[in-house]
Amino acid sequence: MKSYLIIAVASVLTLSAAPGLRAHCQVPCGIYSDDTVLKDLHTHQATISKAMEQIAKLSKKPGENANQLTRWVVNKEEHATKIQQTMTQYFLAQRVKLTEADSNNKAYIKKISLIHQIIVHAMKCKQSTDLDAAAKLHQSIALFTKAYQTK
Repeated sequence: MKSYLIIAVASVLTLSAAPGLRAHCQVPCGIYSDDTVLKDLHTHQATISKAMEQIAKLSKKPGENANQLTRWVVNKEEHATKIQQTMTQYFLAQRVKLTEADSNNKAYIKKISLIHQIIVHAMKCKQSTDLDAAAKLHQSIALFTKAYQTK
């Protein structure tokens, strides 16, 4: 079983070294809508949860399921990374404005704190198959969505 896990980890490390996708080009093109991006965060989280469930199930017979195990591990990693990139490159760099710190500091700090929580919970999802980590990620995304949409 250890050898299959080593293969899975090696595959993830190899694939994670590839250039990543960007959540946004950071130009004011107006193509992306906040609602779509927020919905995508929830979809990524649901994919992570499903991947964790599949990894646990397939790990019962790792010899028979090595390829699928590897694919689910890679999938989980990719979706957690997409969440982290969206939070940093879309929301933190572009959508949560520094001027809000002056005009509504409490709302600004709440959004920044939730962004940090989401990034950390996504990291925890990369590190394990603990469904509690996925649930915390879901909860943080839901709280951020509410805080972000409140004007």
